[in-house]
Amino acid sequence: MQTDVLIIGSGIAGAIAALRLANDRQRQITVITRADEPVESNSYYAQGGIVGRGIDDSSAKLIEDVIIAGDGICNPKAAKVLAEEGPDLIVEMLIQKSGIAFDSNERGELIYGLEAAHSKRRILHVGDMTGQAIMRGLIKELKKQPNVKILTGRTAVDLLTFPHHALDPLAIYQHLACHGAYVFDKTTRKVKPILAEYTILATGGLGQIFLNTSNPPGARGDGLAMAYRAGARVVNAEYVQFHPTALHMPGATKFLISEAVRGEGGVLLTPDGKPFMHRHAPEWKDLAPRDVVARAIYWEMLENDYPYVILDIASHLKPNAIRERFPQIYARCLDQDINITERPIPVVPAAHYFCGGVLVDTWGRSTIQGLYAVGEVSCTGVHGANRLASTSLLEGLVWGDRAARHIQTQLSGDVVNENEVPPWDDENLIYDTDPTLMQGDLQTIRNLMWHYVGLVRSEYRLSRALRELRHLWREIEDFYRKTCLSDGMIGLRNSVQAAMIVARAARQNPISRGNHYREDGLESNGAHAPDDQSLKLSDVG
Repeated sequence: MQTDVLIIGSGIAGAIAALRLANDRQRQITVITRADEPVESNSYYAQGGIVGRGIDDSSAKLIEDVIIAGDGICNPKAAKVLAEEGPDLIVEMLIQKSGIAFDSNERGELIYGLEAAHSKRRILHVGDMTGQAIMRGLIKELKKQPNVKILTGRTAVDLLTFPHHALDPLAIYQHLACHGAYVFDKTTRKVKPILAEYTILATGGLGQIFLNTSNPPGARGDGLAMAYRAGARVVNAEYVQFHPTALHMPGATKFLISEAVRGEGGVLLTPDGKPFMHRHAPEWKDLAPRDVVARAIYWEMLENDYPYVILDIASHLKPNAIRERFPQIYARCLDQDINITERPIPVVPAAHYFCGGVLVDTWGRSTIQGLYAVGEVSCTGVHGANRLASTSLLEGLVWGDRAARHIQTQLSGDVVNENEVPPWDDENLIYDTDPTLMQGDLQTIRNLMWHYVGLVRSEYRLSRALRELRHLWREIEDFYRKTCLSDGMIGLRNSVQAAMIVARAARQNPISRGNHYREDGLESNGAHAPDDQSLKLSDVG
């Protein structure tokens, strides 16, 4: 298959890129997703909202809040782009073009919520199902576009890059460039190349490499691993944000209890009903940045052997107000026999958002020619060491749009010819997929990452994690090369690769900052440890 632009992932960043590119009727855009429905993505599960521009608010104030939350290592240029372009794009692309109806009062005025570390009320929301509303609106609009093809049940295996995949030996003298991807069709169980002039990586995060996460099953680091194998520069991989409040329930994926609950007055308590955040963050208390709150809960649970702490909103909002503002949280908790209008919610921290990723510029361009990365898989520098609440959807919106606009400025060229790339080699495979073995390996990765590369880190824990991950990586790579492919096998290979990248970056950086907390670490002094660009396959193999 040939297309002008291949977009891997259908969350807000990928969908916005496709929607903007659709204006150019001369270009064919192909969007692929491993999900069976294109709305299924990390973006779909975003509860709290998206940062707009509130009353008595300004770009300068948002920039300041972003940089403070990011612990001083945000890219100021990226923060400026986000703050200046984001609010207008919400109006243009979400409200006007996609018909998203954000919550408003009886006078039709938008209602702005408050979340942790924000100095102003500026969060636009649709109840506690903002992501659902946005994604349904975007995909509905996308399906109307005649030059956009959406392929579901397709998993990208590897980026197709020259000179790596070029049949011409003289291609070795060319600059590293991306020409599409090898894609696995879950129905036919075959891998075929999709050739493209430009490729946009929009695959989301990697929460599923941890034992507890708020992320859906697809968030396993696919895009990060593919880009890394292809040779893209990866930075800030040690900065994984743990959401402080996920519902304490069975299973790896935990239902998120939005930060907006604390923004509306919710208070964290020990299981016996005593507040504790004043001891950990005297100024912000329950509205402290996420990394501070998550570690505070971690220490309370560790030191007192609590299985969870509780979040009380029932004492601060009337039942009707709770049901109206948080309908999804109310319903999901009720499924677990917890009526949040009457009793507190048991919560634990969970891996939530990847602040690092594939390094891109302010137009979403990676260090590989022809490859863009947008959304959570990328590192624009906006988030620094710790993401400010509800900026993730806005970043996906802004950089999805910017990547598309940059591609629109480029003259259309010829897509690489299919005779120039090798077909996928699926001969000499001796094993069928083994779900039991793969699930066991994945569980090992999740345990290692949670206990050794989690909320609190140390040299010994990180070194041990790397030793065990390195051994597991070798075993999985060997199994992968001899096994009939499946989506699960692809995900397992990418998960161990992503885990290696995060663990290695965490060990390389001795400075505690933001989400990267080392109990044996140095105090932040403005210096930052080297990024991941020196981490090659030889280091992990």
